[in-house]
Formats: sequence, C-alpha cells, structure tokens
Amino acid sequence: MKKILLTLSIALANFAWAQFTTGTVTLSTGMTVKLDTSATLATLTLTGPDTSYLGIGFGGTGTSGGMGNGVDGFIYNSNSTNTTNLDYTFGGIGVTPTADAAQDWTITSNTVAAGTRTIVATRSLSGGTGDTAFTNAAGNINIFFAKGSSTTLAYHGSGTANRGFAVLTKGATLVVDDILSESKKIRLYPNPAKESVSFKNADKIKSVDVYESTGRKIKTVKLNGENINVSDLKSGNYYFEITLKDGSTAYQQLIKE
Repeated sequence: MKKILLTLSIALANFAWAQFTTGTVTLSTGMTVKLDTSATLATLTLTGPDTSYLGIGFGGTGTSGGMGNGVDGFIYNSNSTNTTNLDYTFGGIGVTPTADAAQDWTITSNTVAAGTRTIVATRSLSGGTGDTAFTNAAGNINIFFAKGSSTTLAYHGSGTANRGFAVLTKGATLVVDDILSESKKIRLYPNPAKESVSFKNADKIKSVDVYESTGRKIKTVKLNGENINVSDLKSGNYYFEITLKDGSTAYQQLIKE
C-alpha cells in the first residue's frame, strides 16, 4: 500500500507542478503573445489594437517563417465568436487562410481597454486535424503574426508594422497551487472514490474540468455544495483541472474505483 501511494504522489506531483510558458512576447506590430501549457491545455493570450484583426501562425519552418500551405493558425476577426472562425489553415503566401471545419480554440476572455484588445483562448494540446500539436515541455515554437487595417480578414499589407516572424521559447513555471496559502489550497476526498468526492475549500471553486489519463477532456462540472458525483466515471485515473473564483488554477488526481 505504501508503495502504491508513493507512486501516486509522484505522478500527481509531476502533473500538478509541470506547467510551461513563453511569457509575454512583444511583437513588432504592437501585438503581444503568450502561450501557456499544462498537462491538458494550451492557453493563448493575444493582445493588439481593437481596430485590427489579430493573427498568429504556428509551427512553420524555413527562412520565411513558415507561412506555407497547410500551416495552422489562430485569427481573431470580425467573423469570430467564442467558438467559431478562430481556427484557420493557411494556403500559402498571398492566399487568404480558410477557417477549419472543426474549431478547436475557445475564447474564455475578450476585453478591450484603452484601444487594446486582450483575447484569452484555450484548446487541447493536440488540437484537431491539421492543428499544431503543442507539448507541455520546454522548447521553441516558430510563429508568424499579422494584424490588418480593420477587423475584417484581408491582406495585411507590407512592412514590419503589419506582420513578422518570431521564435517563442517555452520554459517551466510553478503551478499556482504551489504558492497558495493553506486556506486556499484545494484537496479532494475520499480518494479513491466510488460515488462522489468532496473538496476542501470548495467555496473557492468556480468549476472543475475532468480529464482522462490520456489528456482527453470528459466534462466540466460545477459543485453541488462541496461535492461532485463521479459514479458515471469508469474505473481508472482522472485529472481534475480546478478553476478558482479568483482566476487561478489548481490540479488534483482521482482514482475511480
């Protein structure tokens, strides 16, 4: 029993503390970009003029920055909503990109202050067909970026004030639960569980995302008091990504009997 608990504790620690970020990178267009990863999610934070469309392309190679046919991208424009027309595929230089049939990015925040739009969007690390697969690890990501003269998606024009290329470097960072005070730390019990689990400091929790051990998201749940029902889960290991009311995130692992 002690050996099993020790192995579980190590696995949980690896999941909980392993997060990576590029930090906020300022681009020549007046835009900024930041990419954060956890064990399950990629989170993109993109800023720029609220009068422009804002686009980022991922994973291209070569001296041109990789704006080639089939390259994956995220574009906020006048046709965007929280869940549609954000995920694009580029057709090559000079070709208007096309919105993917399956939209994998979801906007979680879209605010404007003093003429600057800040967009926060999330998707799974793997994304969908044709998407760049992100890893929750340190490393470099090639990007190209552009903004337009309006929020309508169109040719961005020439010059470094409108578009450019960059390399984002992702390094390790501590998950927030490591620095939370004891009064805010989230713990679940019993663990293992059969029917339901309760949370310490449940009043701090906004929502809980449940993931299989493979990283596939199963559902998002809201607490009923201090508890959530887990009787519908098959036996196995699950990860809970817990969003707190103050905007921070905590992680827990559950063994479902």
